Amino acid sequence: MIAGCAAVAGAGLLAVHGGGLAGSQAMPSELHPSYPVRTERLLLRPLTLADTDALVAYRSIPDLCRYVPFNPQNRDDIQTRIKGVFANHALTGEGQNLTLGVELAATGELIGDVILFYHSRLHAGGEVGWILNPAYGGHGYATEAARAMLRLGFEELGLRRIIARIDERNVASARLARRLGMRQEARLVENEFFKGEWTTELDFAMLAAEWFASHADARA
Repeated sequence: MIAGCAAVAGAGLLAVHGGGLAGSQAMPSELHPSYPVRTERLLLRPLTLADTDALVAYRSIPDLCRYVPFNPQNRDDIQTRIKGVFANHALTGEGQNLTLGVELAATGELIGDVILFYHSRLHAGGEVGWILNPAYGGHGYATEAARAMLRLGFEELGLRRIIARIDERNVASARLARRLGMRQEARLVENEFFKGEWTTELDFAMLAAEWFASHADARA
């Protein structure tokens, strides 16, 4: 199960293949963000070994990992990821993903991380996910960070469709997806045997046209 992660009940990462029109539209290009990516209250930037303790602080919490595709992580796990899958700072081709740390601009504290997957160039499809330290829940930080990743996917990479897959029990993340303006398109009943049990998946999605229509004022 690939899901989204919000602060309180634990939620956490991802979305799947996009469906697009090939030939009649521009294909996605590449994404080379200028770091840090700034929002009203946050800085999104690549993770480094200096972030190890902050990452362990929430990625080691069993309840937070309940709905995400990894088990509680220790320092070695985190540092292996920082040197490996987290080391990608750009998206240059399909099959890649970009994980960014979520930092409070006012204090410099790392409070979570977000991810953008580039699944298909032909279908211009991607996926978004998020995980937040529950100590910082209730302030809209996960929503703000995830919205920034949608902007990168639609406005800079050129994706046509981005989705998020969420465990049905992960009510906080489903709520977050709706706040982002994503619509629920499917409920897949007991579609995956995940962490020892059959789980039901909610699929959310947004099209680029919907993103641009809802953010027209911000770009004016």
